[in-house]
Amino acid sequence: MNLALSRNCQQLPPDDSLFESIACGLESQGYVVLPAVLPEPLTRGLLDYLANLEAGAFHVARIGRGSRQMRNKFVRRDRIHWISEEHPGGTGWLTWLDQLMQYLNRRLFLGLFSLESHFSLYQHGDFYRKHLDAFKGRSNRVLSLVTYLNRGWEPDQGGELVIYAPESDEELVRVVPGFGTLVLFLSEDFPHEVLPTRRERYGVAAWFRINASNNDHPEPPE
Repeated sequence: MNLALSRNCQQLPPDDSLFESIACGLESQGYVVLPAVLPEPLTRGLLDYLANLEAGAFHVARIGRGSRQMRNKFVRRDRIHWISEEHPGGTGWLTWLDQLMQYLNRRLFLGLFSLESHFSLYQHGDFYRKHLDAFKGRSNRVLSLVTYLNRGWEPDQGGELVIYAPESDEELVRVVPGFGTLVLFLSEDFPHEVLPTRRERYGVAAWFRINASNNDHPEPPE
C-alpha cells in the first residue's frame, strides 16, 4: 500500500500527539519507531493483565493462518496469549488501539476495519526468523504494531526486532525491546525478525485489518 508524503509531517511541533507522530512516520517511510512513548495507564493495565494470567495461559505460537496453522520450532519459538476484554487492562488496550485505528483511517484513509492483539513471551534462546506478517493479495492484515513491557533491557541481552527494506536483505532499523517502545509498519511491505533473546522478553503485538469479504458480512480475524 502506497502512502503519499505529507509536507506537514516535516514541520510537526514537538508537543504534537502520539497518534499524529505515528501517522507521519507511516506516511513518510511506511514504518515508525518511537522509544518509550506508550502512555503509562496502558502499560500499567497491560502489566496488571499479565500478572493475573493463570499458569499455562501462554501457548506455543504457530505459523500460517486458519486451518493451515502449524508449529515450526525452526521458524519461531515464542509463546502467545490473545488479549481479550475480560480484564480491564485488555479493555483499555483494545479501546486505545481502536482509537488509533479510527485516527489513522481519518488521517491516512487506510480503510482499517478490525484489529487483533496478543501478548508474546520469548524465553531464553527464543527467536522468530525473518518473515512477513501478510503476503500481498493473500491477507487482510494492513498494519502491524509491536510494543514492549521489559524494564532495564541491556544491549547484551539480544531479542532485538530487526526490520528490513521491502524485498531486500537491507537492514533498516534494529529495535531494542525496551519498556514502552512502540513500532508500527505496513504488514505486506516490511520483512522482520526477532533475534535470539538472552532473558525473558515480553511484548504485545497487534494487527489492523481491512474487510476483505465480498459480501455484506465482515471477515472475522483468523
